[in-house]
Amino acid sequence: MKETIISLLEGALDTLRQQGVLPADLAPPIKVDPTRDKAHGDYATNLALMLAKPAGRKPRELAEALIAALPESDAISQVEIAGPGFVNFFAATDAAAQVVSKVLDSGDAYGRSLTGQGAKVQVEFVSANPTGPLHVGHGRGAAIGDCICRLLEATGFDVTREFYYNDAGAQISKLALSVQARTKGLDPEDKSWPGDGYRGGYIIDVANAYLAGDTVHADDRHVTAKGDPDDLDAIQAFAVAYLRREQDLDLKAFSVHFDAYFLESSLYQDGKVEATVERLIEKGHTYEQDGALWLRTTDFGDDKDRVMRKSDGQYTYFLPDVAYHFDKWQRGFGCVVNEQGADHHSTVTRVRAGLQALEAGIPQGWPDYVLHQMVMVTRSGVEVKLSKRAGSYVTLRDLIDEVGRDATRFFLAARRADSQLTFDIDLARSQSNDNPVYYVQYAHARVCSMLRRTESDGLPFDYPIAMANLGLLKEAQEKALMNRLARYPEVVEHAAASREPQQVGQYLLDLAADFHTCYNAVKVMVEDDALRNARLSLGLATRQVLRNGLDLMGVSAPEEM
Repeated sequence: MKETIISLLEGALDTLRQQGVLPADLAPPIKVDPTRDKAHGDYATNLALMLAKPAGRKPRELAEALIAALPESDAISQVEIAGPGFVNFFAATDAAAQVVSKVLDSGDAYGRSLTGQGAKVQVEFVSANPTGPLHVGHGRGAAIGDCICRLLEATGFDVTREFYYNDAGAQISKLALSVQARTKGLDPEDKSWPGDGYRGGYIIDVANAYLAGDTVHADDRHVTAKGDPDDLDAIQAFAVAYLRREQDLDLKAFSVHFDAYFLESSLYQDGKVEATVERLIEKGHTYEQDGALWLRTTDFGDDKDRVMRKSDGQYTYFLPDVAYHFDKWQRGFGCVVNEQGADHHSTVTRVRAGLQALEAGIPQGWPDYVLHQMVMVTRSGVEVKLSKRAGSYVTLRDLIDEVGRDATRFFLAARRADSQLTFDIDLARSQSNDNPVYYVQYAHARVCSMLRRTESDGLPFDYPIAMANLGLLKEAQEKALMNRLARYPEVVEHAAASREPQQVGQYLLDLAADFHTCYNAVKVMVEDDALRNARLSLGLATRQVLRNGLDLMGVSAPEEM
């Protein structure tokens, strides 16, 4: 319907240009939006307000000219002027109802498009160091990142999911020392316990598995423990593999998978860090000061220059980040999205500046970033801070075990990434309309229940009768529901382009609300075969769109609740 109205307005503009009402070279963008109050129609445009000044006319006068110039269309039953010059469109019932047949004919493909034309996109998300179980912050990144991937795939992009992790450095050394201490019977209260060592109960599990000579199969590596408490290198290799496997299991329980794993150590082993330094020096964007090598990132918008190589010869974290992203570019990813925690905010400008300094043809503002804020978990109104397993934070597995995968994913992804999130365990566990994921899933289950009732009553759904009588869907609640169904493809496309999966979450809540309102106001099981089947088809279309949208959120669509 929206596209139909835009097409009609384009025709009206052509007529007004030919009549000399508008300048011949005037080609404004046409914005058409759903109305908030259905008493004012289904869709509205502010086109007359935008064009009043260049046309030299009052907005309402120009709105009248626009309406007079609109081509004839059976899709529109009424057009009227509102306020200072808005033009409101009322969709004809038959035209509005065609969305039902479109949804049912398209099935799972409804809302999907080829906008991306197969372009390659790499999405990096989670990227947790293998030093412990995934915490709720990682879980939020996993939910948002995976939903972004699903949205991009739904709009025609070729998506690669990548997990980057640090398999060397100070944190990994601390992990190895902590496990070694446990293999020797020490605990965090002993004086010889490593400074800043990891104290969680999972360290005991790693140590026991190492001493037992276990073999660990992670997605990207397979390691057999040597069992020697004095072999720190062997302990480190086993501990990293063990915790990688733990993270893999958590992510699989969360319905998240990755296509590629990238090790920070490979940047050094393959000479990519050194090659990046040499290129930056060659391009003339570096200088030495106080024995350190600096990159002049201020030339590219940073607030100060950054050290790449410290006076002791060690590289800063900034440099491998640049080398890693240069590698992404060289792998042919013209579009890269990094979903990370808000603590990475300071790295955005410097990484982009470093990439520009390479003078490799990388566009400014590349890569894209989606940064999520922290998550606070509460139970009975009190913040939950500790996990028995992790020792110092709430793990993703804690939430999945408490409230299930569906509620965890929906709660973590259905809010704007840049907003802080309070995860209310009591709400997520409740079976009430206040629980957003329950409210949406219940709408889907309600349609399924309705269809089971038709079968048990000996009145099965008849598709041909329904399609022949869609014009009977005339009630205001039915029309509101159909208009909502029609907006779904636009929501998906916009959510993918803006990397905002919460738009789909909000749409599903609105769709569920429209359905529940319609269900309570309009009787479906009527004696009239034509009307009953038409209304059943509207329910089926709603069920289909709910299922499609829930799939983009990585959430199931149950048939019974």
